[in-house]
Formats: sequence, structure tokens, C-alpha cells
Amino acid sequence: MSTLTNLKWRYATKRMNGQKVPAEKLENILEAIQLAPTSIGMQPFTVLVVEDAGLRAKIAPAIYNQPQITEGSHVLVFAAWKEYTNENVDNYINHIATLRGIPAESLGGMRNMITGAIAGKTPEQLLLWNQKQAYIALGTGLVAAAEEQVDATPMEGFDPDALDAALGLNEKGLRSTVILVLGYRDAEKDYLSGAAKVRRVKDELFVRL
Repeated sequence: MSTLTNLKWRYATKRMNGQKVPAEKLENILEAIQLAPTSIGMQPFTVLVVEDAGLRAKIAPAIYNQPQITEGSHVLVFAAWKEYTNENVDNYINHIATLRGIPAESLGGMRNMITGAIAGKTPEQLLLWNQKQAYIALGTGLVAAAEEQVDATPMEGFDPDALDAALGLNEKGLRSTVILVLGYRDAEKDYLSGAAKVRRVKDELFVRL
């Protein structure tokens, strides 16, 4: 099926049937998330892939006990970095150098550009910047899930403080930002499974100049 057909098929699934997403499909979705573009390319977030049923039950109260958390197959928690360190930047520069077979010293200008961009932002601005990058990856994951015919529900409705505490994110310098639940729809329980997709009409959404 085409990408547009798959996007018309997908919706924010409200009830899931507990069926596991096959490992190959999961890895394809995760690889698509890994390939998502981000500002400067640093990917300043971590994605926690929560499959364990006990851990999903533990974090469910922080996500207001929405049924997809326990009925789904995997819960992906996109957690933004709270800050950048010199080690983050050095690791990124060295990684580029290794993959492209060039000396790290030749990337001095890029390193200076990155550190300058970071130095010019407050901690609040840096966190917001990083969270925006996580949303780009979220969108890529949604499209990839549709391509795999896996239902995916993005979620902002959760208590980040409680979720951070449950997953020990504070100690890792991370802030939970957005959630993506993967699984398969329960068509009998989900009142939206057969509903028409509602979007603004193109002539309202797009302004062609």
C-alpha cells in the first residue's frame, strides 16, 4: 500500500488487543525513528522502549491509566536531554569523524558552531529545543508504524514528574516529553476504529503563495 493509504488507515487508537508487535516490525519502526532528522543532527533525546508488562503497569498511573499502556505491545517514551555536555559534543564529533573516515580535528568549525549555539541558550530554551527534536522523531515513528500496519497512539496526557520518577529519568539527565504506544487495535472496544478520519480541508490548511 502507498504511504497515503497507510496514513489514511492509521488513527490514534484508543483500545488495543494485547497482541505483540513482531520484532522485525518493531525494529523497522525504531530504525525509522533513529533516521529522523534533528537540528545539528545530535538527536538530543533518548527513547525508552518499555515492553515489560510489569513496568508498563507501574508507569500507568503516571499516564492517567490510559488503557493503551497496558493493552498495547510497547510504550516508547521520548525523553529529551536536560542539558548538553562537552562529552555529548565530543562524542558526536568523533562519531562523525569515524563514520566518514576523516580526522576529528577537521570538524573544529562544526564543533565551535555547536558549542556556540548551546552557549547562547538558557537551560529552559535548551530543553525546549531538545523536546522539539523529539517531536520530529515521533512524527517519523508514526509514519513508520503506519507503513508496518502497526497501530500507534501518540500521547501528551501524562504527569512528567511522576513518569520521570518511575523510570529514573532525573538521574539520567532526561525529561519525559511525549509517548508513542505501539500495538494493535481492538475494533470491538474502540469506538473510533471505524470512524471517518477528520482533518481540515486542504483549502483551509494550506495557503499557496
